[in-house]
Amino acid sequence: MKRLLALGAAFLLISACGSSKTPTSSSNSNQVRFLATLLPANEVPAITNAEAGGNGNATITFNLTRDAGGAITAATADFLVTLNSFPANTPVTAAHIHPGAAGTNGSALVNLGIGTGEIVLATGTGTFTKTGITSNLDPARAQDIINNPGNYYFNVHSALNGGGFALGQLVKQ
Repeated sequence: MKRLLALGAAFLLISACGSSKTPTSSSNSNQVRFLATLLPANEVPAITNAEAGGNGNATITFNLTRDAGGAITAATADFLVTLNSFPANTPVTAAHIHPGAAGTNGSALVNLGIGTGEIVLATGTGTFTKTGITSNLDPARAQDIINNPGNYYFNVHSALNGGGFALGQLVKQ
């Protein structure tokens, strides 16, 4: 019997080593990622001043806590924002997720809490991160954003464009 078990174990080991399958990445249902392509032309109205030539992107990751039934009980958000080709010394004065389909404006919902002078694009290009954001990200709101990302947008604001200088609709990945 021991010989049979040893032979079976050896067979499994050899089979696993000879496998040419690429491991698949596991899906984490407690993380949901969104991308937003940030463009001044997406603002309403579109930006036409000195900041009109820039662009950027935002990666937003929701980190979720769920109950035994799978319902969201808590959520935080992590943001990675990259901005390019804006005028040198552009100050980022705010950044938010807003409710609103493409072409509409909505009030700020999830606030990144950027302080005065905290983020300045010295060369017109830069990256910033904010992690663990909970501002207005209650379980129901998080679930609605996950279910309907196109009804939400992310944008960044500057001193020159207080209403926002680059905007992108959320796209779930």
